[in-house]
Amino acid sequence: MTSLVRRFLKTAIGFLAAGLALGLWMLARRELAGAYPTPYLVSAHAHAILVGFVMLMILGVALWMFPRPAKDDARYDPRAAGAAYWLVAGGTAARVAGELLRPAVEGRWLRWGVVLAGLAQVAGLALFFHTMWTRIRPVGSQAREERGERF
Repeated sequence: MTSLVRRFLKTAIGFLAAGLALGLWMLARRELAGAYPTPYLVSAHAHAILVGFVMLMILGVALWMFPRPAKDDARYDPRAAGAAYWLVAGGTAARVAGELLRPAVEGRWLRWGVVLAGLAQVAGLALFFHTMWTRIRPVGSQAREERGERF
């Protein structure tokens, strides 16, 4: 397992912890104080869990498990996968922080910050799958399929 894969997976676990803590806090406030979460809190929680945990975990496992790049593959670049990590992880962290600050801060700069953080998430995912596209290919299974094996 490469250091980049470990970074994806460990960051995903960090986002899971943050998402679980935020969810527990929202639950306790709702049940014990009657304070329902704002749409911003719900969005922060959803992004921490769904993008921060789920997507980073999927990306890390894909990077680890997909076939190695072919020797003549000019498209796959581990630096692009590393850049995708920073865009997705950084964008998600900024998005969660921005969403948490939104009820208390009305500045236009924060609204733009949240939008730009969302753009970073999208750009990171697009970059990751662009660089991984050539690694989505049959390796071994193609020969088994040609022999008639079904799986």
